[in-house]
Amino acid sequence: MDSLTQIALGSAVTVAVMGRRTAVWKSALWGAVAGTLPDLDAFIDHGDAVLNMVLHRAESHALLFLTLFSPLLAWVVTRLHAEGRLWRRWWLALWLALVTHPLLDTMTVYGTQLLQPFSDHPFGVGSLFIIDPAYTLPLLVGVIAVQCGARLSWNHAGLALSTLYIGWSVLAQQQATDVARADLQSRGVEVQQLLVTPAPFNTVLWRLVAMTPTHYLEGHYGLLDGDRQITWTVHDRGADLEPAIAGHAGAQRIRAFSHGFYSLSREGSGYAVTDLRMGQEPAYIFRFDLGDGSGAAPTARTGQRNDVASGLRWLSARVRGIEVPSPGAQLPGVKLLGSAELSGPAR
Repeated sequence: MDSLTQIALGSAVTVAVMGRRTAVWKSALWGAVAGTLPDLDAFIDHGDAVLNMVLHRAESHALLFLTLFSPLLAWVVTRLHAEGRLWRRWWLALWLALVTHPLLDTMTVYGTQLLQPFSDHPFGVGSLFIIDPAYTLPLLVGVIAVQCGARLSWNHAGLALSTLYIGWSVLAQQQATDVARADLQSRGVEVQQLLVTPAPFNTVLWRLVAMTPTHYLEGHYGLLDGDRQITWTVHDRGADLEPAIAGHAGAQRIRAFSHGFYSLSREGSGYAVTDLRMGQEPAYIFRFDLGDGSGAAPTARTGQRNDVASGLRWLSARVRGIEVPSPGAQLPGVKLLGSAELSGPAR
C-alpha cells in the first residue's frame, strides 16, 4: 500500500495498544515510523530494474525478520522516552505496527515475500488497489481525532472499519471472479489463469485478465453493471518469443514473480517483458527492456502510465455502471473477443 496508508495503519495500531499509558503523540509517531521502515528497501538499487522490482517487499517485509527487529526498536523507544517499565507494551505495539505493514501489502497484487528466508514466494491476494481512500480515511480520522482529544474509541472504530473494508474487498473480488468465469464459459473460452484486481482507488470496478496459451484478454466488470456482457480485448502474449528469452534470468524472474501473468514482445531489435498485473491496456508500469534476450546487459524499466485526466473520466463513469470503452478498447485495430482468433498470434 502507499506510504500514507502504512503510516496511518502503524499509528492506529500503536495507539490502540498503548492507549493512555503514554502520550498519544508518542505512540502515533513511533507507529508511523514502524509503519514506514519496511518500505525503505525501495531506496536500494540492485543495479538491475527487474531485481529492483522482485527484491522489493522481500527481507524487509519478512515476518521473521520484523519480529526479531521489534524488541530492539522497542528498547530504543523506551530509552529515548525513559519508559523502561513499558518496554513489553511498546514491544507488542511496535511488533504489530511492523507486521501489519506486510500483511496489508499482501492484500494488493504486487507480491510480498512474507516467509523469507524460507521461501521467496510473493503472496498477493489482489483485493485492494495500492491506494484506496475508503481504507485509509477511517484510520486517519481515528488517529487525528484521538490526537485532538477524542476518546480512544475513535481510533478503535477507524481500525474496525478499515478491517471490515478488507473483508468487503475479498467478497467483492469473489463476486467479480464468479461473473468473469461465467462470462468466459458462456462464450466457450477456456483460460489457463484468471486475474481479478480492483481498478484504481475503489473496490466497485474490477479489472480482469484471462490468460490463454497464445493470448491474454482484458476486461472490466463493475458491481453496478447489472447483467451486461463483459467486453474483452484480445492481445498476443508473445508465446512464440519464449525460446529467444529462455536463458534470460530477468525474464524468468518476472515469469515467477507475476505468477504467469506476463507478456513478451519485440522492442526494436530486442525483446521486452511486461508484468500484466499492474497497469491497464495499453500502458503498464512494469515493462522491461531485455535487450537481445541473452541477459548480458542489465534490464531497464520502460513502463508508463495512461493519461491521468482521461483515465479518471473513464473510471468515474465505469464505477457508476456507465458503459464506456476502456482505454485498451479504444486503440486502433484492437481485437475484441468474438472477432479474434485465439489459436494463433493476434494480427
